[in-house]
Amino acid sequence: MSNAFVARMTITLDDVTPAVSRMIEVPLGIRLDRLHTVFQAALAWTDSHLWELTFGRTGFGILDPSYGFDGPLDASKATLAEALEGMRGKTFRYLYDFGDAWEHSVRIQGIAPADPQGSYPRLLEATGMRPPEDSGGPWGYAEKLEALADPTHEYHEDALDALGDDHDPHAQPDIDLIRTRFAALAKKWAPRPRKAK
Repeated sequence: MSNAFVARMTITLDDVTPAVSRMIEVPLGIRLDRLHTVFQAALAWTDSHLWELTFGRTGFGILDPSYGFDGPLDASKATLAEALEGMRGKTFRYLYDFGDAWEHSVRIQGIAPADPQGSYPRLLEATGMRPPEDSGGPWGYAEKLEALADPTHEYHEDALDALGDDHDPHAQPDIDLIRTRFAALAKKWAPRPRKAK
């Protein structure tokens, strides 16, 4: 039932300037580990760090026995529809890279019937390039941008090393690349036709 509907949502990378956001649609019945994969493709993160999705007070991520009972629930065992059920409000959280702590606010804009001819995930809008990985989180990145812009800054060389001399925080995302990645995910996750017995 829940794959007959899609959730339209806006993902915003918190505390980063210029603004970085994506508006996407995903099946309401998508598993949360797959939703994480969609977010990675939408923002061109490299999926090389731990992550967690938090709905109200409930966190979902990769099970790690070292957490004991304090860790997140298994994201592969829950769907977006299930996670939204007990939640107040329309916003949930996505944390990527526990060290740099890239926090994203995800706002549900609406739920609607899926387009029978369409494929999901679907990208609707994209603004801003996400910062390079391992650039120190929002505050470290802001400091590096400041140093990068000023050749006399004492940390200018460090910023060059971290961001590259061709880094442009005002660049726009490669929408065709995001759509290609989404199409690959849609194909990979498409239900397999049942073989006749």
